[in-house]
Amino acid sequence: MQGSSARWVLIHAIALAWLWLSISAVTRASHVMHTVNTVSTRVEQRYRTAYHFQPQKNWMNDPNAPMFYKGFYHFFYQYNPQGAVWGNIVWGHVVSKDLIHWHSLDPAIVPSEWYDIKGCWSGSATLLPGDKPAILYTGWANSSQQLQSMVVPKDATDPLLREWVKIPQNPLLIPEFGVNGSSFRDPTTGWLGHDGKWRILVGNKRDRRGVALLYKSKDFVHWVKAKHPLHSSKLTGMWECPDFYPVPLSGNEGLDTSATGPSLKHVLKVSLDDYKYEYYTVGTYLRDMDRYVPDNTSIDDENGLRYDYGKFYASKTFFDQNKQRRILWGWINESDSVSDDISKGWAGVQAIPRTIWLDSVTRSMLLQWPVSEVKALRRKKTLKQNMDLSSGSVVEIAGINAAQVDVEVSFDLPRLEMAEFENEVGVNSTAEQLCSRMGSAWKTVVGPFGLLVLASKDLNERTAVFFQIVRYRKELKLLMCSDQSRSSLLSDIDKTTYGTFVNHVGSFKEKSISLRVLVDHSIVESFGEGGKACITARAYPTLAISKDAHLYAFNNGTSTVTASKLIAWEMASSNDITLR
Repeated sequence: MQGSSARWVLIHAIALAWLWLSISAVTRASHVMHTVNTVSTRVEQRYRTAYHFQPQKNWMNDPNAPMFYKGFYHFFYQYNPQGAVWGNIVWGHVVSKDLIHWHSLDPAIVPSEWYDIKGCWSGSATLLPGDKPAILYTGWANSSQQLQSMVVPKDATDPLLREWVKIPQNPLLIPEFGVNGSSFRDPTTGWLGHDGKWRILVGNKRDRRGVALLYKSKDFVHWVKAKHPLHSSKLTGMWECPDFYPVPLSGNEGLDTSATGPSLKHVLKVSLDDYKYEYYTVGTYLRDMDRYVPDNTSIDDENGLRYDYGKFYASKTFFDQNKQRRILWGWINESDSVSDDISKGWAGVQAIPRTIWLDSVTRSMLLQWPVSEVKALRRKKTLKQNMDLSSGSVVEIAGINAAQVDVEVSFDLPRLEMAEFENEVGVNSTAEQLCSRMGSAWKTVVGPFGLLVLASKDLNERTAVFFQIVRYRKELKLLMCSDQSRSSLLSDIDKTTYGTFVNHVGSFKEKSISLRVLVDHSIVESFGEGGKACITARAYPTLAISKDAHLYAFNNGTSTVTASKLIAWEMASSNDITLR
């Protein structure tokens, strides 16, 4: 970008105005598809969800560019309109008034130009001055080249944003010499720096070092790569779907992505392509240096904190200015085979959107909770109070459809002393390894106790979501597990058991432990201790289907645990709606 300062001032003054006034003349070429033979002849309903978002058929993966605009929540997603496996990727588009009931629109971005002809991959939305949305996305040009481009609404007065057009300056970001062009993707939401310039991140890697490349622009069209990345970490591999945003030190309100000040922290989340899970750090954004420094309480590698310790990937947050909150989306992949997906005609579900905020006690971790709007789907309920669960108890929670249910329960623990836990569990094992090895039937002093969901009457199929207190590295730890090992009689599916230690403050003496579980036919989303730990799992029962699914509270520990309050709500469906 050479030239006189006067010329640059002129360009800067008219760039955005020109972009919005003249773009209506730009038209897109025909949609080019790359056919793969994966078209299903039917859509199987057995494992389809009732109140999680998924398209009517075919493949879906990453959540893209969520935003609130002119009274509607917009959600875009990676979609294959031709089959139930990954490929032929376009941007699906749905809108909602409440984040729960969605109306489908035509695809927003489709391959049509040389720079995205093999697929339109993930990206993010930014609201520019004047409340004008712009979307940056990754175009797949060929096997060795990924490029960043932009689309804007054809008619910004349309609250549904039904048509999007590619700007003539595309592609905006091309990998320079020394940048791995085959791992150059997923631009973030932009934020304004102290100098008035926009900034974005693009995921990248150098050898096995994960990198968040930083780019700057005065007009959101012409971008210059910074001399150094915002952040990087060795041996973490490709950083997909980076997300960078501020969180206040107290309270659960969200902040605009450009917010700065002494009363906030920043979060950097990355999705690890090598591991197929994510981690995040909490730290400080040094604005003058354009560097991010994780706090010393954050592990900055594949062992770091996760939003979710189960099936949850390619996540994306956005600031909901409508209700002053930050909302998290995440993709729940399948655990069955590709042939199963083709047979059933669909693959991929989105997690229930979650409100996300900084834990004001520790200031080192995030808390998550399903958006309040999901409560509108609650119907008839079953209530149990002061239910003592002695050793070996299995108590059915009847009276509701247990295939689609929202359960909240508080467990009161017995008084505990360290001396009661004589044996240490594997000190060199991870929480997930402990959950997998111990399972829901291995007795300790306290636990396992929790819920059996999507269970058959004879318990030959069941998914166990439970807690257990263990002695680990000379401390008492609260272990949370989601055990899928008995979730189905099918043998050709992934039944990985997930687990994590729940961050615990204070003594376990006379402690109450809370659990919330959202069950939706083949989805189990679990939230421990008010959202300190979250685990999402898939289950494909053959017996515990629809009205034949059962729900139980259980305790296999040697000490009695009391379910002081358990409420299970049957959930209504939130099928695709027609806007009025």
